[in-house]
Amino acid sequence: MAIRPIVKYGDPVLHTPAAPVEQIDDSVRALLTDMVETMYAAPGIGLAAPQIGVGLRVIVIDLSVGEDRDQLIQLVNPEFILREGDQQQDEGCLSVPGYGGTPVRPARVEVKGLDPDGVERVYSGTDLLARAFSHEIDHIDGLLFVDRLSPLKRDLMKRRLRKRVREGWET
Repeated sequence: MAIRPIVKYGDPVLHTPAAPVEQIDDSVRALLTDMVETMYAAPGIGLAAPQIGVGLRVIVIDLSVGEDRDQLIQLVNPEFILREGDQQQDEGCLSVPGYGGTPVRPARVEVKGLDPDGVERVYSGTDLLARAFSHEIDHIDGLLFVDRLSPLKRDLMKRRLRKRVREGWET
């Protein structure tokens, strides 16, 4: 179990679609454990494997930020089976620290994937959970919330982010 460094905007792994997990084995379960600990330490409500430099389709979500471990969702190869409606709320990202935006997200989602034991799970979510699923699945698709902003806001933010990348993300 290890807290791993979170990669920042500009790292190629964040902008590349992740590969499906072929088999859930001890290395994938260890990855999930590390992701959960990294998410809680950040602290955040979700994390995708590319955010710790691993190009696999693996996500973790816990809206309670570790307060209620029964809320922890760990999914391998998640995919949407339903997206409906629209919502737009402030959103941030551990890989884009200090920046936020209001991308359009589905108001309601259903997502299926495999749990750490390889059992298929289906989750339904609205509001914050729907946004979290959408945000994390975007990560494994090689997208960031910045890519979902209006063209003008996206271009302005990407210019600022490219400058931060050139500066080495100094704070």
